[in-house]
Amino acid sequence: MIIPPDTLETPRLILRLPVLKDVDNIFQKYAQDDEVTRYLVWKPHKDIAVTREFLERCVECWKAGTAFPWVVTRKNDHELIGMIELRIDHFRADLGYGLAREYWGNGYATEMTRRVCEWCLGQESIYRVWATCDVENTASARVLEKAGMQKEGILRRYILHPNISAEPRDCYCYSIVK
Repeated sequence: MIIPPDTLETPRLILRLPVLKDVDNIFQKYAQDDEVTRYLVWKPHKDIAVTREFLERCVECWKAGTAFPWVVTRKNDHELIGMIELRIDHFRADLGYGLAREYWGNGYATEMTRRVCEWCLGQESIYRVWATCDVENTASARVLEKAGMQKEGILRRYILHPNISAEPRDCYCYSIVK
């Protein structure tokens, strides 16, 4: 089983293990934000207890090796700006991310996505890194493209984005391979 490092760095960011002390920042900065969660697979958190449960799941995923979520902070001030999660399945890995709205438009999502892709493709046994985004989520599509991924096509009725519709939505599939 491949286990990523606890910490990854970029020129401006640190991706690190989540800890329960992150609960307030995550809740305040983005977990309750309707705009940030619009294209995510979960509804905005109405109570900090939901965020605490989410973080507990993140910690347990690392221990079990089932998923690898990192909290993303800026190097210059250690400000928590979002999260990115990697899921490894034999020779391929997929990722997803969320970024607090106040940090949109600064290239952070591209930077963290690119770094996770680089780490994955640096592993001997990982040949494919992929991600999906709702067909209406043009900002995320652009992030994936700028991170070096190529659009493969549309996955019809692929994922439920409960903040948009009760029915599964079409998504673009992006990947980078070696």
